[in-house]
Amino acid sequence: MQEAITITEQPVSVSVPVGYSFTLRCRAQGRTSLQYQWFCQYQSDCCLVPGGTNQDLPIIAEQTQLYTCRVNDLHRNAVFSDWVKVCPLGCGKENQEQRVEVGQPLQLQCAAMGVPAPSYQWYRNGNLLEQQKRKKLWITHTKISDSGTYLCCVSNSHGEHWTNAVDVHIGTCGSGKFFATGKIALLVGNNRYQHHPNLMAPVRDVFELRRLLEHLGFQVVSLLDLNKAEMATAVSQFLQLLGKGVYAIFYYAGHGYEHLGRNYMVPVDAPQPYAPENCISVQRILQKMQQQQTALNIILLDTCRKWYNPGLALSQVQPLEPWGNTVYGYSTSEDAEAYELQDGEFSSGIFMKYLKKHILQEKKVTHMLEDVLEDIGRDPLVTGKQVMEIKHTLKEARALTDPICPSGAAAEHWGHGQELPSRTVTFPCGARVQLRFLRLFSNLMFVCARPQPPLAHVTDPQLLLHQLAETDDVAIQRESCLDHVETLLASVYKREELDCVFQLCALQKIQTDVVLQLDLHYTQPGTKQRTCESLQTTLQKSLLRQFFSQRDDSQRAPARPGSVCPQGGLGLGTDPKGQGSLSTGSGRSLPSSSPSNFSSEPEENDESDLGELCLALNQAGLGQDRP
Repeated sequence: MQEAITITEQPVSVSVPVGYSFTLRCRAQGRTSLQYQWFCQYQSDCCLVPGGTNQDLPIIAEQTQLYTCRVNDLHRNAVFSDWVKVCPLGCGKENQEQRVEVGQPLQLQCAAMGVPAPSYQWYRNGNLLEQQKRKKLWITHTKISDSGTYLCCVSNSHGEHWTNAVDVHIGTCGSGKFFATGKIALLVGNNRYQHHPNLMAPVRDVFELRRLLEHLGFQVVSLLDLNKAEMATAVSQFLQLLGKGVYAIFYYAGHGYEHLGRNYMVPVDAPQPYAPENCISVQRILQKMQQQQTALNIILLDTCRKWYNPGLALSQVQPLEPWGNTVYGYSTSEDAEAYELQDGEFSSGIFMKYLKKHILQEKKVTHMLEDVLEDIGRDPLVTGKQVMEIKHTLKEARALTDPICPSGAAAEHWGHGQELPSRTVTFPCGARVQLRFLRLFSNLMFVCARPQPPLAHVTDPQLLLHQLAETDDVAIQRESCLDHVETLLASVYKREELDCVFQLCALQKIQTDVVLQLDLHYTQPGTKQRTCESLQTTLQKSLLRQFFSQRDDSQRAPARPGSVCPQGGLGLGTDPKGQGSLSTGSGRSLPSSSPSNFSSEPEENDESDLGELCLALNQAGLGQDRP
């Protein structure tokens, strides 16, 4: 038997802004004419809505209330619609990065508006949180494992949207106002050039800066003598590890120049004359760094900034995003040289001489660089020749000494990577020798051999390390070896640990496993005869050149699920038919979870017809400059 009254259109719950005018609808069919009456409930009180006697009920959302509609016919039959909720929401604020002490509560809220009212689902580090399906995420007692990047997916029958990500850090991060989710640095020093004068200072400057940055908690990759392709690879690997909240430093020492408003770094294989297509654009690197939503981006450029073709109009340099997190530290001013100082066996750049004096200071990074600038300005050797320049948009008092509070996502190892463990070999005579593998730079390693006591069966032992075959790798090693680097090694390790040392450099160029032969020359106690015994050891190329090896996709952070909404708050919109839908406001979108690819190709307006670089003469008391 047909029901006396059938509701054909139920009212729907809505989430709308405070003060928003909206209409609740109810439709029904019956065998006689029908009458409608709306009721509302606030807290525990349920009452009739005055004037609410039509199919449509106009309302202004002022407070959260429940509504239902009673439908009756002339025979006193009556039915009630579903109860629906009208939930007014303020504009609110987007969730900000949060720091929470272990054991304290955490609350995140997603203010979404839509018709029908949306449902919620929270995620952490891309993983669905089964119990978090409300607009408020609440964790009563936080643990370290609750750290991570949180997102909320908001959906109704018209579609879904994703909030911006919010990073949550659980732990004890000190009382400072600012902190980093990680500290990453890439240092490049080019010394030995194929078509340009060699330099002396970059090798020492990179070495000393690496040690200072590691003291500040940075994970550092330091590389020497890279060609263009290797520089592009290094930058690409560097960019892949940057993320929200990271402090990032890129330092370059070597030949360079300035052209049409851009700064260029000169790889070791760049031909004469300099041209943008053979060099690496500094501005392009900084733009890529910004795209990773880092908290602090620092470019330290220890190179000359001489102008070329200054008569041409300046080309347009794509502006950086106005995020207030960028610092440029130039070792010299525009159209000027950067100089090296002779210091015993090594040279040191003027810029690094004073940077290492101040870099550990616990102050805003721009203030620290200003101290460096003032010291360089007082140095009589470079008065009128070199003065540092600082450009920045840093709006917060962030310092290199700020603590690190990891985001909770799996950290990727940067810096020395997998260190080769020491190994002990035993010769037929019974003598034992320990082999240690010491990296001074990420692409330069020393293999050190040292006899282990006791040596009862031999006297006057002497060790010799060398590579066996005359391969292409061996030839490259011989050409790439740097003079005086053992002096740096001796500044870190005790002299007795360095009895026998073999230098492996340009590790990024190695194509095959390295086979080393260790010769032990000794005198037999009984016969007094000199004897030689030999052993071989193999070093896998994958460990030697690991930084330049292809990254394993399985080690990358998982992609965030779904599409990402550009705005944390979801606003109300209507389609042409007047039906409700979920919509978003304007704002900046989250970066892609795919790796950042860096291209060293020249930008659109770069010119390739450049004049040849002219080297300045050495000045009294000064070493070679860095054009």
